[in-house]
Amino acid sequence: MSSCQYLNNQFLIAMPGLKDPNFFHSVTYICEHNEQGALGLVINRPLDMQLGEILQHIQLQHSEPEARRIQVHLGGPVQQDRGFVVHEPLGDWEATLKVTDRIGITSSIDILQAIANNEGPERSLITLGYAGWGAGQLEQEMAENAWLSGPADPDILFNRPDEERWRAAAASLGVDLDLLSGEAGHA
Repeated sequence: MSSCQYLNNQFLIAMPGLKDPNFFHSVTYICEHNEQGALGLVINRPLDMQLGEILQHIQLQHSEPEARRIQVHLGGPVQQDRGFVVHEPLGDWEATLKVTDRIGITSSIDILQAIANNEGPERSLITLGYAGWGAGQLEQEMAENAWLSGPADPDILFNRPDEERWRAAAASLGVDLDLLSGEAGHA
C-alpha cells in the first residue's frame, strides 16, 4: 500500500455485517497506519467509568468536580489498562503521537492531570485500550468489506453523542448504513 493510501486521520466505520463484538457498530479513529500495521481508538464505546475513577486509581489529585464526571471510552481490545487521550490542539505533553497539525494522541499522565484541573486541551476524548492491526491485516479487512473509511470529522470525534457517531461518520461519506447489509452479490 503506498503512503497515499494509509488511513491516518481517518474514521474506520464498521460495516453493519461486522459481527466482531469488539467492533460491532464502531467508529475507530486511525492514529497511525503504515507498512507495519495500524493503531486506532474506538470513539463510540462509553465505559461505565468516569475520569474520577482513573484519577483515583493512579492517585492523581483532582480539584474540578466536573472533570471527575468526564466519560471514559473503551478505545479497543488491546492494553485496556492503558489510557489514551485524543485531543485538539496538540499542546506540549510528555508522550504525544502527532496525527495532524491540530490533533494528537497522548498517553502520558500529565494530560490527565491538566484535564482534571480544567487546564487540558480545548477538546479531548479519553479511552482505555486501543485497536491494533498487524502488517497487512487492516488492508485485508478493507478488501473483505469489513469497514468503510473516510476523513475524520473533528466535530463527530469530539462533539457528537456516542450513540450518534457510527451513523454520523457514515453519513459524512454520504452512506446510509440502514441501506447496507453485510451480504454481497445480491441484485
